[in-house]
Amino acid sequence: MAKLTATTSPGLLLFGTLAILGTSIFFVLIPVLLGNAVDSAIELSRDGVDSGAARSALLDAAILIIGVSVLRGVFAYGQMYAGEVLGQSLATVLRNRYYERLQRLSFSFHDIAHTGNLMSRGISDIDGVRMFANTGLLRVLYLLLLIIGSAYLMLTLDWQLGLLTLAFVPIVAFQGTIMRLRSRAIWIRIQEQMGVVNTALQENLGGVRVVRSFSGQDHEERKFADSSDEVRVMMDEAAEIRASNGSFMTFSLLVAYSVLLWFGGSKVIDGEMTIGDMTRFLTFLGLLQMPIRMLPMLINSWARASSAGSRLFEILDLDLPIKNSPTAQPLRITEGVLRYEDVSFAYEDMPEIPVVKNVSFEARPGHTIGIVGAPGSGKTTIAQLAPRHYNVNGGRITIDGQDIRQVTLESLRQRVRLVQQDTFLFRDTVSDNIAYGEPDAEEGRIIDSAEDAKLHQHITSMPEGYDSMVGERGVSLSGGQRQRMAIARAIVLQPKIFIFDDSTSAVDAATERLIREQIAQRAADTTTIIIAHRLSTLLSADEILVIDEGRIIERGSHEELLKLGGRYREMHDLQVRPTDDLNGDWLGLSKSPEPQGGDD
Repeated sequence: MAKLTATTSPGLLLFGTLAILGTSIFFVLIPVLLGNAVDSAIELSRDGVDSGAARSALLDAAILIIGVSVLRGVFAYGQMYAGEVLGQSLATVLRNRYYERLQRLSFSFHDIAHTGNLMSRGISDIDGVRMFANTGLLRVLYLLLLIIGSAYLMLTLDWQLGLLTLAFVPIVAFQGTIMRLRSRAIWIRIQEQMGVVNTALQENLGGVRVVRSFSGQDHEERKFADSSDEVRVMMDEAAEIRASNGSFMTFSLLVAYSVLLWFGGSKVIDGEMTIGDMTRFLTFLGLLQMPIRMLPMLINSWARASSAGSRLFEILDLDLPIKNSPTAQPLRITEGVLRYEDVSFAYEDMPEIPVVKNVSFEARPGHTIGIVGAPGSGKTTIAQLAPRHYNVNGGRITIDGQDIRQVTLESLRQRVRLVQQDTFLFRDTVSDNIAYGEPDAEEGRIIDSAEDAKLHQHITSMPEGYDSMVGERGVSLSGGQRQRMAIARAIVLQPKIFIFDDSTSAVDAATERLIREQIAQRAADTTTIIIAHRLSTLLSADEILVIDEGRIIERGSHEELLKLGGRYREMHDLQVRPTDDLNGDWLGLSKSPEPQGGDD
């Protein structure tokens, strides 16, 4: 669709330009015809010609003027149609390119960008550019042709009176320029504030359960009302600018009428020009009244489109930090060996604080790697580096000896699947959510994947089975069911490298054991990395890495790490033996022993 609109836009622009040209020509013909009709009627009446002939001449002139007006209306229709279609085509192209750019911008960008602000750019800013195509671009061309045509005819008719009549145009143009600059500044502020309003709305809709649970409705309503009121105040300011300048332009036009009546009337009295000529000047000035009244709207459209376009192109012109290198080749899998070689990484907004520091390990089929550590130790970041959601700052990551920065992103992410703890489900059927990465997957593969994720039984108990609709963000499912559906979504793609980032944290222990057994069966053919907080999840891992502040501080099998008596042993004692060492404190917090001899 975007390609189609891109190819038709030049034709539409040409069609609209021709329509404007026709509209302008027939518009400026009307004063000429009116003046000729008046002069003809006066001349016939002075010559003593029968009044019937004079009336007939006026009737012919009236019919001709109506015919010219009809043609002007036809061309005006073409102008309006071309402008609206051109605007919609432009909006479609911008909307698609904007969405495409958002899909390809790195996680680093989305880490700091506000969703509501991005939505504001993708909706209201694109609409501002769309309106410009009709009310700005084509209308300005129409206004210029109308002014130039009228000015030429008035100056050839009487250059002195023409100059006096047109003297207000430079004044209006200067005032319009000032208005545009002021309007552009206020529209930039309006659109930025609309981003704040949209962000507040998006956060409240997404977190409505938190708001209700903590009785935060009044606070959120006041916060939204304050943001909305700021938009209203700025809109009022924009309206004041538009209204005051519109009044000034109308006043300038009336002054021009006064000048024309005084000097033109004197010339008619002195016999230096005819009443028909005076009629032409008055009609020309009347025609100019419409574009003059349109100027505030046009200037407002230009100002809004200018600010909206600059905000849009701030996103469209962003460089893609995560992209295919010019020499990138498809990833070739021979064994499926994933290797981290002295890898370091820091986020863009905090480059001075490395999150991953000199991490090296190797994962291969039949050799499961487990990663454990405190929250914030860098486990998830290590996982997100493998499918190249971020670029490493130091060292390199290879798959079968190929640096992942030198392979295409498409082939890399087809073979490396990251199942995250925080899952996202689309408002669609269960089947479509599982087969999201491969919409054409056979029903048997979808069912097998659900069975591997221990979700098939629950799905079949739903009213419509695999065709049941999942609520927005999977709200109709429990946390564990959403995580199992995310696992099934990854399994259906049959990747070569699996990374599970605490993806069973909301699953009960019995179901987790079944899923772990299923993953272990696949581990012989796939490279598997399991990140978890629960050590029971990692019991089947061949090698466990203990991460602290982005570094590997311990590594080895479960038994080896227990014998080491370090950090892993501490976590094990907290999780596995709470009743022996912590008096049954399941949170891992110290607890005073119960007093002896108390009442039962």
